[in-house]
Amino acid sequence: MKAIFRTLAALLAMASLILPISLFAADQLSEGTVKKIDAASQRVMLTHGPIENLGMPPMTMMFKVKDATMLKQVKNGDKVHFRVEDLGGEYTVVRIETAQ
Repeated sequence: MKAIFRTLAALLAMASLILPISLFAADQLSEGTVKKIDAASQRVMLTHGPIENLGMPPMTMMFKVKDATMLKQVKNGDKVHFRVEDLGGEYTVVRIETAQ
């Protein structure tokens, strides 16, 4: 019984070290520039640096946006910070904000 408690305590200790790192990674933003906005198809073209959470190198590509209202926050030429996730097999911008 003591061995079970020791194992459980060790697992909880490891989880407490990993959890803050996981929370930071979930909010990691990439940098890019808005090249084109297609409101009709709810997409935005971004020239971007590496997208670490997807293992994607720098490039220019079109992304779907999770919420069409996000497109009203940016315009062509804006420098942005954004988060892309793979939602249902499609790379989707889930957060975008103009860079300060």
